[in-house]
Amino acid sequence: MIRRSLILPVVMTTAIFGLLVGLGFWQVERWGAKQRLKSRVAERIHAVPIAPPAPAAWPALHPKTDEYKRITITGRFLHDRETYLYTLWSAEAGGQATQGWSVFTPMRTSDGAVVLVDRGFVPDQKRAPESRSASLVEGETSVTGLLRMPEPRGMFAAPDQPGRREFFTRDPKAMAAAVGLADAAPFTIAADATPVPGGWPKGGNTRVSFPDNHLQYAATWFTLALCVLVLFAIWLRRANKAPTGTTAADEV
Repeated sequence: MIRRSLILPVVMTTAIFGLLVGLGFWQVERWGAKQRLKSRVAERIHAVPIAPPAPAAWPALHPKTDEYKRITITGRFLHDRETYLYTLWSAEAGGQATQGWSVFTPMRTSDGAVVLVDRGFVPDQKRAPESRSASLVEGETSVTGLLRMPEPRGMFAAPDQPGRREFFTRDPKAMAAAVGLADAAPFTIAADATPVPGGWPKGGNTRVSFPDNHLQYAATWFTLALCVLVLFAIWLRRANKAPTGTTAADEV
């Protein structure tokens, strides 16, 4: 039979231990979900390209089911309505990052839909269209890339400057509105690394990566749970050895 003086410590230890173990298993579940997400995304980005979603399907698009689908879009660029998203670019892995802009050029397809295409990175000196006139492709052309949904605005993101066509959050609706396009798609297409005439913009800059520290977090929670049990066992052993009328704390 448990002594009355031990009831509260036992209850508290059990509750804390259960909470820590629960947090550990929660992280294991999140790790499993992250692995499934990685598998789905890897399958999408290596799939055979498909046509972009038709306007009728736009309201039902969702990041969970549509982000990173590989798309080939065909149409005519509206070069006079470019917008620019501030970004950092590295020519090679581990290279020094360069500040510049991702060029978003609206493309009008044969069915009249307008989709913003992220053609890739340009440094400041190549931002003006006339500085890269060879890239201003005329006539019908095709681009293959990844479908990207709007990104949430970060707490520290700089305010957009629609009047200057400068943006700091990927928001296709806001970008399109800045150049007078009210019917643009609620997604963008990030062009792959296929070279463009003149070399700029440089596509293929989408980095598909997901933070995955869940197993480390799980190990931390399980270790803390074990520590709680060890500390309780030490305390209990000392409490049982303490003379009648004293507590383990009195002996410290």
